[in-house]
Amino acid sequence: MNIEMIRAAAKRLEGHARRTPILTSPFLDEIAGRRVFVKPECLQHTGSFKFRGGWSAVSALEPEARKAGVIAFSSGNHAQGVALAAREHGAPAVIVMPADAPAIKIANTRALGAEVVLYDRATEDRDEIGARLATARGLTLIKPFDEPQVIAGQGTCGLEIAADMQATGVTQADVAVCCGGGGLTSGIALALAADAPGLRVRPVEPEGFDDVTRSLASGQIMRNDRLSGSLCDAIITPQPGDITFPIMQEHCGPGVVVSEDDCLRAVRLAFERLKIVVEPGGAAALAAALFHPDAFAGDAVIAVATGGNVDPEVFIKALETTD
Repeated sequence: MNIEMIRAAAKRLEGHARRTPILTSPFLDEIAGRRVFVKPECLQHTGSFKFRGGWSAVSALEPEARKAGVIAFSSGNHAQGVALAAREHGAPAVIVMPADAPAIKIANTRALGAEVVLYDRATEDRDEIGARLATARGLTLIKPFDEPQVIAGQGTCGLEIAADMQATGVTQADVAVCCGGGGLTSGIALALAADAPGLRVRPVEPEGFDDVTRSLASGQIMRNDRLSGSLCDAIITPQPGDITFPIMQEHCGPGVVVSEDDCLRAVRLAFERLKIVVEPGGAAALAAALFHPDAFAGDAVIAVATGGNVDPEVFIKALETTD
């Protein structure tokens, strides 16, 4: 992985991905005790940053490989990103999804034209399922985070953050990023190291699924004990990637761990103060910025709101939270 791959992905994404803005609110600043800048990737195509990586990977394939089709495994956001990218390129797509993924994500993936294969994430290995189907059908496997072209696509978000924060005059700040396997986190970290070295990425994870935080602290890849059972399903992965972890080791600060309650409150505040819809996993970074002020230094923090594909009942639950 290198910055040239990210810049090349940015060129392929021109005219296809949305350039999401930076949002602010004085109410959020007051809660956090510093300026809070939010990058709303929930406004990206398919409702999350995953479209960037999906398009980057599909667009980088050789024509014959694209024609044969692609396969991906995902709890929903990567699924939709790859499904839309494949459809726009005229490529077949098979998506392996956990049966307990939010219903809206499963339905949306099917609506985008992909074949959905469901599995039990507590008892079945999605990597094995994906590899088996890829071999049997001649499909190209697009991994959700430990894939160079996916990381390159996600890194384009970091290029935008670097440019926008330079325009605001903020050159020193932590960048809180909702983190699963580390594709977005490592991509943004590489982009910022090149274009805005004063901005430091901080991975944010939910309690009980803090494999990246523990891995960074120990210096070696650590695995989660559980693979399900969190409202933050979008950022639940077994462990950091073999590609992403060394990048995060080199370029990221310590991880931050937030509770489900923190994430639900952040979902509500994002809706009330920024007028955006964010899912719990996509609100983890904002939750860290708002409710864990001691984890950050300086007078500003940037939070990436990574996805907005939330089931209605979960969104209602979030709206009913109180301070």
